[in-house]
Amino acid sequence: MVFAGRSNAGKSSLINRLTGNRGLARTSSTPGKTQSVNFYRINGSFYFVDLPGYGYAKAAKSEIRQWRALIEGYFLRSSVIALAIHLVDSRMPPTDMDVQLSEWLAGLEVPRLVVATKSDKLSNNQKGAQLRAISGSLQGCSVIMASAETGTGSKEIWKRVLEATAVVPSSNE
Repeated sequence: MVFAGRSNAGKSSLINRLTGNRGLARTSSTPGKTQSVNFYRINGSFYFVDLPGYGYAKAAKSEIRQWRALIEGYFLRSSVIALAIHLVDSRMPPTDMDVQLSEWLAGLEVPRLVVATKSDKLSNNQKGAQLRAISGSLQGCSVIMASAETGTGSKEIWKRVLEATAVVPSSNE
């Protein structure tokens, strides 16, 4: 499972929520803290991969270019990606970079799931409107509203993760 998305979309926080370990992935209120590809072994059978974020981050442009190359290289060199979990912030419409990532993953034929984070900060009316806007902007992908704070969406995400890992042959086969 590869977690990809904008800086400060909540990738590390979601990993911590899904694993039940609040200190596993490093989090910060400052965008751009994840600056390398981080691997977390899950149940001894697969990995959660936390990629650096794209977009806004307080870093030199040269560093941001390196992160982008790192992300692109990861997708191009990885032989098996069971599922890319594309995180977007539910409070705002997808950015051009979100749309580009979605189109790029589709072009690579990488199975993907769009997760709209921070949904606890929206009213029910706002959630419905944002769900339609995000799905429409990202090629009609199904979207799961989630919150690392409250756990909303965690069961649905785990269901998709387990479905994806069930169809991927292990490296021992």
